[in-house]
Amino acid sequence: MTPEPTVGGTLSWGLWLLGEFAFKWVPGAVVSITTSNPGMTPPTSIIAPVSATQAVDYLQTASAPGVYDTLFQEWSSFVVVSMLLTLGFSALIIYCSVRMFQIRQLERRQFASLQQTITAQDVPKTRLRWEHILDEANSGSEKSWRLAVLEADIMLNELLDSLGYKGETMADKMRSVERGDFKSIDLAWEAHRFRNRIAHEAGIMLSQREVRRAIDLYERVFREFQFIE
Repeated sequence: MTPEPTVGGTLSWGLWLLGEFAFKWVPGAVVSITTSNPGMTPPTSIIAPVSATQAVDYLQTASAPGVYDTLFQEWSSFVVVSMLLTLGFSALIIYCSVRMFQIRQLERRQFASLQQTITAQDVPKTRLRWEHILDEANSGSEKSWRLAVLEADIMLNELLDSLGYKGETMADKMRSVERGDFKSIDLAWEAHRFRNRIAHEAGIMLSQREVRRAIDLYERVFREFQFIE
């Protein structure tokens, strides 16, 4: 009797169906296909579980004359062909796996590069301005040196404003500084005086060494207050 495919007996029903297919339907199909004599009566179908040896014996008796012997003789060739196909497909799987790994690695590198680009775009505006000032100070143009010092002094004025110092001029703001609250105030004064020389003394000749010295003073002031990273 066919077992009912209830929830509790699903596994048993599946095994029963597999047994029906393997030991009844397959042998019956083999008999129908391999019977060369139209008048030949096929053996009785298998209706009970059998061992592997019994299944082989059944196929031998159910096959047309010479079919089973041919299959048995060609079995070694079948095994060789199967192994070659298996090796070929295994090599293909390995190749695809390696290529997928390489593609993933490339994607990771591209993603990391994209992250670095995004991070560079997120650099604070003051840091970008300071990088530009450094580029001008390290250039070979005296005009760029002047612009570097003037721009650095503007940043110093913005720092004083952010710290809450009031005054009509930068000098007024720096005079209101308490030294205990602004340890680099002397450096700020020295850098600002150099800026005033550039802005007010006509025909002043600059050296890159002086400019770099002034830029270093501004940088030390900015770093005291984390104005630049």
